[in-house]
Amino acid sequence: MNKLVFKVLLCTLFLFSCNKRESDIPNKVKVSLRNVGHKLLLAQKDSTSLVLPVKQIEKYKYELSFENGLQIEPEELVSLINENFKKSELPPRYLVEVENCVNNEIAYSFEMILNEENSIIPCSGRNLPNGCYVISVRFLQDQNEGGNLFYLIISLLLSVVVFVIVYYKGKLKSKVLEDSNDTQKLGIFIFYPEQNKLVKQAVEIPLSKKECELLAIFIEKPNQIIKREELTKKVWEDNGVFVGRSLDTYISKIRKKIKEDTSIRLVNIHGVGYKLEVD
Repeated sequence: MNKLVFKVLLCTLFLFSCNKRESDIPNKVKVSLRNVGHKLLLAQKDSTSLVLPVKQIEKYKYELSFENGLQIEPEELVSLINENFKKSELPPRYLVEVENCVNNEIAYSFEMILNEENSIIPCSGRNLPNGCYVISVRFLQDQNEGGNLFYLIISLLLSVVVFVIVYYKGKLKSKVLEDSNDTQKLGIFIFYPEQNKLVKQAVEIPLSKKECELLAIFIEKPNQIIKREELTKKVWEDNGVFVGRSLDTYISKIRKKIKEDTSIRLVNIHGVGYKLEVD
């Protein structure tokens, strides 16, 4: 159960991380475009004029502008944008337009679709003369973008549902186990003879096979003296093995494990045997 819960939580965390990466895109675009503008200026030996702050005009559209005019070589512009966007792991589909600031006409544009072979990159050999230009980038979103959000929401809901089912299934399993005929109440403990363990308020206390066999005998006869001979015979001699003070050693181990409940005690009846006293 724990492994399944871990997988569900991991899946949910992954979906949230994907959503977080989506929200990081505007900052990445702005950094990448400023770097493009910086390199365009350096290409024409201009290291003094400024690249103006990149503006986000719409949800998927950004504008890059300059303090002074510049000459733009289309092939270099395509290469710089493609290189910087790949480094920043930005979406691979986008439309770039170079607008003349004076007459607001589109002086150059190209569309990138996954790779340059399928992209539309016209007039790569014609340089734009020195002038005032604004470079805009619009990321082209898939038609099923709304569907992607829908699937994200559905995935998150399914993760929650699976987590709830697994959680309550585990609770139900624990409840059935506690209520089964295989368990016996002993003070604040629940004894599971078939599983060799005691459970105290949901805390498991493991028992060795011998400890379990002895405790089972005592629980069958609470508040009754059980002779040493009976205990050693049932637990050791019937199995063909008995070593000296083994009985006393295991009784001591059981006492340590049940000592937190003062309503039950394993009492030594000198020269006779032991008795499990239950208040």
